[in-house]
Amino acid sequence: MNRPYFAHSANTAGRWHLLAQHLNAVGHLAAKFSEGFAWREEARLAGLLHDVGKYGGRFQARLQGKDSGLDHWSQGASLALTEFHAVAAALAIQGHHIGLQRGDQDSLRRLLPANLAAAVLPGLQLSEPNLVELQRCALSDGLDFPRPTRPALTSWTQSIAAMLDVRMLFSCLVDADFLDTEAHFNGDAQGARYRPEGPRLDAEKALAALGTHMTRLRTSTQAQVNVREAREALWNVAIDAGRSPRGLFTLTAPTGSGKTLAMLRFALEHATRHRMERIVVAVPFLTVIEQTARIYRQALAGFPDNFVLEHHSLSGLGIEMERQDAEGARERQRRLLAENWDAPIVLTTNVQLLESLFSNRPSSCRKLHNLMGTVILFDEAQSLPQHLAVPTLAALSHLSATYRATVVFATATQPAFDMLDTAVTKHAMSGWTPREVVPDHARLFKALERVAVHWPKENKKRTWAELADTVRNEDQALAVVNLKRHALALLDALSDTEALFHLSTNLCAEHRRAVMDKVRTQLAEDRPCRLVSTQCVEAGVDVDFPVVFRAMAPLESIAQAAGRCNREGKLNDQGGLGKVIVFEPDEEGGWRKRFPTYSYYQAAQVTQTLLNLHGHLNINDPETFRTYYHRLYDLNDPASQNAELKRAIDELNFAEIAKAYRLIAQDAIQILVPWKERRQEFDALRLEAEREGISVGWMRRAQGLSVSIYRTNGGPPAWAIPAKLRRGGFSDEWFILEGEFYDDVLGLNPPKGEQVFIA
Repeated sequence: MNRPYFAHSANTAGRWHLLAQHLNAVGHLAAKFSEGFAWREEARLAGLLHDVGKYGGRFQARLQGKDSGLDHWSQGASLALTEFHAVAAALAIQGHHIGLQRGDQDSLRRLLPANLAAAVLPGLQLSEPNLVELQRCALSDGLDFPRPTRPALTSWTQSIAAMLDVRMLFSCLVDADFLDTEAHFNGDAQGARYRPEGPRLDAEKALAALGTHMTRLRTSTQAQVNVREAREALWNVAIDAGRSPRGLFTLTAPTGSGKTLAMLRFALEHATRHRMERIVVAVPFLTVIEQTARIYRQALAGFPDNFVLEHHSLSGLGIEMERQDAEGARERQRRLLAENWDAPIVLTTNVQLLESLFSNRPSSCRKLHNLMGTVILFDEAQSLPQHLAVPTLAALSHLSATYRATVVFATATQPAFDMLDTAVTKHAMSGWTPREVVPDHARLFKALERVAVHWPKENKKRTWAELADTVRNEDQALAVVNLKRHALALLDALSDTEALFHLSTNLCAEHRRAVMDKVRTQLAEDRPCRLVSTQCVEAGVDVDFPVVFRAMAPLESIAQAAGRCNREGKLNDQGGLGKVIVFEPDEEGGWRKRFPTYSYYQAAQVTQTLLNLHGHLNINDPETFRTYYHRLYDLNDPASQNAELKRAIDELNFAEIAKAYRLIAQDAIQILVPWKERRQEFDALRLEAEREGISVGWMRRAQGLSVSIYRTNGGPPAWAIPAKLRRGGFSDEWFILEGEFYDDVLGLNPPKGEQVFIA
């Protein structure tokens, strides 16, 4: 009788995990996840080979605590490459613990049997270098390896598309591996216990619920007639467009036109027509995701828990994994589903979605296979950084063309990304030629004209004191500036003004929520309200001011600020329009003194150039934005940007790509702050950190009371102490504010002279 080989040690029921059982299960799951795709058999092969190195005697000894420092993955990668010519499977197997590595010829040669020792990471040794012996053990253990006839990877010619194919197979493998290993350790005396699957997308039922919700909204809205008519027009267009073939789309619609619900209508119609499995909504900011989640949950009230699943840093705030009540059980289930996006509607951030598409880590990539057959909605699409535009569009284009996904870029200020089609085609054959959901969107913008923009005269600048005098004379006004120190300067000039509010990322998340609740109440009750804010108020935040002041900025930012003015069209009923007053701050110095980044400065300069040429810019005309983006792309050529990422892509270096593809480039740390409205929570968190150290649950509860600041070369700030880790040592990411440097209006307000860059 053959000796038993094990994949994992005993679970709490005392059952050891048989290796053949694990390999067969992972192969089966990986094939299931890739159902309907040509490389399904290669995914199954990857599952069967991924842990074949565990047949080595040294690994079996390691499970008994008698050995350590072993590589059990390189052998399976070598067999996949040499015996089956399955390059994608080889890379996936090699990376299922250490992350995807490199796909160039030199790196692949190191996976050949004669060179295999060179592929092993420093400090590790192969669990068994004799591949023939490993194959013999596997075959004697009853395994049968399929020979793929249609491999996932046939060429690296279009590198971004090819690398996404590898990541997709990698995703199928690592999610299958995670799930089967988890099932073993959750198992009992009867065997493995797999986690329950998430709810399925019943698009027809969701459509019916959404229709009922819209009927209620129609009867309760106080919006002006032309606003209601425009929203109805967009709603009807979304129905028709949702029945179109799968592919790439833009949805160009003015702010306040009901875009959030129209996007959901399109997605549900599309999912019904094409039997698509889920909807993923990606947004740039947490303020937008929380607002969208609230809207969708209201529309789909009565659906199961996690029908709408949020996956971002603040979701599930304040609920500990350790809680054993019903709320704790729901949170545990939410976290499990968030690991691989096993839910009908997933709300996430651009960072979470897009960086995963370029990641090399198993934990980030395991959800990617659940983007197959999915409707992916990008709200506020103008926020995609130009230096990442071409690789991002190439990956999304290939995802749509090859993996039956539909991608929608929705915004009021649609970038002219179709100009980049030639550059995109070099990386993904399908290119970037989206269809517009709202073909007659120019008419929609005209119908929803609710603001008049007052542009500054050439060379006319305003001091903060002059601007403060103007703002003070308005009962309700929003002033949006480009820098936090500009916001502080304006707040100082307005210090004697009643009903004054401040919003920026100087404030912790809970504080920002409270400020917006107060602002909305003041506006709803027609009471005085002056809000000074940075750009964080612009994208998707639902407020409605009669007057908005906006510092000179990129044209899309000015339009987004204008979207917070006369949003419901109430002033139109009174025979007028909202006022958007663009001003040039009287600030001396280079671009760093006036703008947050160089690219932001460049875009603002393009706005100024067009203004000088035409004397006025019509933000209600989509053609204005097309002209603006044409000039902007001619100026900085997005295809030539980000040399570091381009080099990593050319070198097929998955690890370096993951480092170079960053939507937020700076390295941030978290500062726990004592906002007075949550002082007791702060004190409790600080005490727990001092006594026990911080854990994942602690970090989750602390998110709402934390401010992100960028790490500087000088190290952590002197006015914050590093949090103690529960497992020993101190965190280099979490710090606790020392001293009274958190202001109820200004937020984080460190000692004078300290240079702090707040994320």
